Amino acid sequence: MKELVEDYPRTLAELEARFSSEQACREYLFRLRWPEGFCCSRCHETKAWALRTGRWQCASCGHQISVTAGTIFQGTRTPLTVWFRAMWWVTSQKNGVSALGLQRVLGLGSYQTAWAWLHKLRRAMVRPGRDRLSGRVEVDETYLGGLEQGVHGRQTERKALIVVVAQEDGKGTPGDLLGVASATEVVERPPDRRAEVRIRHSRPRRRRS
Repeated sequence: MKELVEDYPRTLAELEARFSSEQACREYLFRLRWPEGFCCSRCHETKAWALRTGRWQCASCGHQISVTAGTIFQGTRTPLTVWFRAMWWVTSQKNGVSALGLQRVLGLGSYQTAWAWLHKLRRAMVRPGRDRLSGRVEVDETYLGGLEQGVHGRQTERKALIVVVAQEDGKGTPGDLLGVASATEVVERPPDRRAEVRIRHSRPRRRRS
């Protein structure tokens, strides 16, 4: 598994050379799903038959499963080659990505599709079992974008909401910047819909010295 992840293409040319077909993408997903070889989720049989539909059928119980089952690709009608290009682009950008940028790079027909794709990919990139912030936590927010005429306060249709969450690991004294672990998230506004972001948090307990 580790070798497959580290061997992922680092350039667009490598990506297009390795994943230029639907079959190549499915073979890669197969190795990620079953690094030790096929194993039926129902009876644990290790033999299976490849079907024309792209599914695999267990040789023992007949259970059929797809390499995309339970993933963000499940039920998609878009070729996996496009999805792989989207994943590579999102993970290779150093300054963050936007739905509009994703739409332009992939040539998607609508902003709504690009927005949905981007949020699917962002959710999939969250590390399971990650450490949660604890102790004294501070939350702040701001809006990124130019001035809007006739708009006051939070009444915005075009600006991106930026939420910053910081955990205080030190004593909290002035200049104790090394004791702060922070996470920043850019929340994009859903297309054609007014969004209100509510941050619910309780007053953190102060640690006794």
